Amino acid sequence: MTAPVIPSSPTRDEYARDYAAALAANGDETIFDRAEPIGLFIDWLRDAKETEPNDANAMSLSTVDADGAPDCRIVLLKDVDARGFTFYSNAGSAKGVQLADRPRAALLFHWKSLRRQVRVRGQVEPVSAAEADAYFASRARESRIGAWASDQSRPLESRDALEQAVARETARFDGQEVPRPARWTGWRIIPEQIEFWRDRPFRLHDRLRFDRDGTGWARTRLQP
Repeated sequence: MTAPVIPSSPTRDEYARDYAAALAANGDETIFDRAEPIGLFIDWLRDAKETEPNDANAMSLSTVDADGAPDCRIVLLKDVDARGFTFYSNAGSAKGVQLADRPRAALLFHWKSLRRQVRVRGQVEPVSAAEADAYFASRARESRIGAWASDQSRPLESRDALEQAVARETARFDGQEVPRPARWTGWRIIPEQIEFWRDRPFRLHDRLRFDRDGTGWARTRLQP
């Protein structure tokens, strides 16, 4: 078996070569001059939409199962405001079951093109039925059909079985609107802590953490 190729630590010349790119994205010394994190996050997400090749709103979602074992997967952020970070999925999926049992989660956004990342930790609450209905209605019809056809995270006999289920649901809803299945909903991570990280040369990165403090936020600069 061929050993995997593990990238070595960058040399001084390699750091120098990449310095201009890092400086262009993260050289503004005032970038962390913010009193609250949500506005800063929205600005960074806007930047990422201009530079990432796809899915700038992709985030890793970490949960804990009934045995206390951590679990992680990529989901898509669908809304962010002062209330928190919202995503949607099947309540019967592994993530849905874990969040129902232990409603706490962590998120990680990594924007490689910008050399930035954001970490979020907090409590989780389900969105309202009206919010779930509104977002579900905005999805492509084929995606809405898929939500009915897929019993997410359950064993699947074959790809053909899934395609047959899609065909059955397509026929069932022919000529009518596709309503939201009761099992399909959304969750909002209510942030208690948000940390911003940006790349700087020679691993001397910038880190800024916001911790919820009553109705406001406490700021802490962290060592690299």
